[in-house]
Amino acid sequence: MQVIKLINSGSKILKDNNILTYKLDSEILLSKVLNKTREELLINLNQNISSNKIRQYQKYIKRRLSKEPIAYILRKKEFWSKNFEVNKSVLIPRPETELLVEKIVKIFKSKRISILDIGTGTGCILISIISELDKAHGIGIDVSNKALKVARKNLQQFKLSHKIRLLKRSISQPLNYKFDLIVSNPPYIDSNSLRNLDDDVKKFEPKLALDGGNDGLDVIKKVIYKSKNILKDKGMLALEIGNEQYKKVSIILKKNRFRIKYLVNDYKENVRCILSTLEN
Repeated sequence: MQVIKLINSGSKILKDNNILTYKLDSEILLSKVLNKTREELLINLNQNISSNKIRQYQKYIKRRLSKEPIAYILRKKEFWSKNFEVNKSVLIPRPETELLVEKIVKIFKSKRISILDIGTGTGCILISIISELDKAHGIGIDVSNKALKVARKNLQQFKLSHKIRLLKRSISQPLNYKFDLIVSNPPYIDSNSLRNLDDDVKKFEPKLALDGGNDGLDVIKKVIYKSKNILKDKGMLALEIGNEQYKKVSIILKKNRFRIKYLVNDYKENVRCILSTLEN
């Protein structure tokens, strides 16, 4: 069967099952099977595909039909122009989080800083920041061994093991060290809203990385409270938050002696990141 016919048949199956990105997904999955870029695929539409490759493609289409995210099928996700390894043990990096990385890089460019990444997951935030800051070093912590295994693979892939350490621990466990910057993209979805998420998210992404408790603020509160003890004076806390959480989170920050310095809006102009400094 030719590439064009295979793409069309995969697209039709996905479209008939309400996958909105049916054409793109079909092309990406066939690119994966053939180990080609999507561009290479589309300039060779008449190429004939072997039966074993067709079977592999059909397996991928079946997985996508179940709403499994493309990133988990490919086992990679692009973030900050890097291909990070991902699997179902870690949250899939989002474009909005790149906005937080971008702001931090601008603030700390050419500065010598120490960074703590709380709930590191894939390691995408910490790795992306440190890849841009020559004088920075950092620690990423996570409570999940499986997540840390993914982060370690990414650390090795991008050759930053000499600048980043990964530790299994929660924010509640003491760290005998003070940091210039603490960054976190904590779980911030309230427990009752989890069932309303898209199937791609609720059926496949780790609940531990999504569930922020009854009001979505459980982990955020803990990160803010604990950060007071491990930030240097005037150190910065950079948090990604959920839609419409800005007012509540800003009150919590002010109660804990943090002064808001910068806000970062997402592509829909919602406040999604708060950067604040610890004041005496």
